[in-house]
Amino acid sequence: MARRRRGIPVDGVLLLDKAQGVSSNHALQQVRRLYEAQKAGHTGTLDPMATGLLPICFGEATKFSAYLLDADKTYRTRVRLGETTDTGDAEGTLIERHPVPALVEHDIEAVLERFRGDIEQIPPMYSALKHQGRPLYELAREGKQVERAVRRVKVYDMRLLSFEADGFELEVRCSKGTYIRTLAEDIGRALGCGAHITSLCRLRSGPFDAEAMHDFEALEQMDGPSRQARLLPIDAMLPHVPSLEVAAIESRRILHGQRARVETGTLVADETARLYHDGAFLGLVSVTRPGEVAPRRLRNTASPVRE
Repeated sequence: MARRRRGIPVDGVLLLDKAQGVSSNHALQQVRRLYEAQKAGHTGTLDPMATGLLPICFGEATKFSAYLLDADKTYRTRVRLGETTDTGDAEGTLIERHPVPALVEHDIEAVLERFRGDIEQIPPMYSALKHQGRPLYELAREGKQVERAVRRVKVYDMRLLSFEADGFELEVRCSKGTYIRTLAEDIGRALGCGAHITSLCRLRSGPFDAEAMHDFEALEQMDGPSRQARLLPIDAMLPHVPSLEVAAIESRRILHGQRARVETGTLVADETARLYHDGAFLGLVSVTRPGEVAPRRLRNTASPVRE
């Protein structure tokens, strides 16, 4: 007999404001226990030093979390010039110190322009990427270095927010897989003095922004209904995916894993769509041909669909 999952069924998305000094997994477990949820997962690791937006998916929402993992992100970071650390941030050990040249804002902007658009990065050793089954940060703590493949990422926008003699503040909008620590190190290298970040805050992840975040302490003070009201619906993760409405009989075919006749409009074969019946989100389907869809990723709907 299958083991019963501990906790209660909770479905939805919470926009958590992760505190500094807490790992993403620790923050996830704190919130999961607070909601007494059977199942939860986050959608993109933030370093312990980092703060800001960490979307938490509960229950059925975890089935669709990949769409946030792949989403573009926006960060605000503070870069300190003249010092490099082994981790690329202020929590690491200082390994080099260089004099900072007399820079003006134009000098910074000229270098930033070189890092806008498609760029290449070598992931840092202090990262969660794995080598032969082990996280790179574990190997780094043992003093080991391994070769890492170059990654191509995209910096859509990078704005200089403030500038001082020993550093500056940036806001960066970038593709998934972009390491802000590495970006700062590369900028510091291009300026001839090295750099590391002293703060990092995620402001946006896919369709979600920091204005709707809730910190753990505030959630702790709420009663159960108020806490539940902070959860967003599952399909809030998918506004960029086109939607289709389906009749009851066709929705039952889809929920039983069968293809169904649906008015697909301008969608073409292999496109993905959100599927609804009477306004209820059923999951994702793929267009197989005009007027027909097949299940791709469906919710587990506990109640039968009515005529």
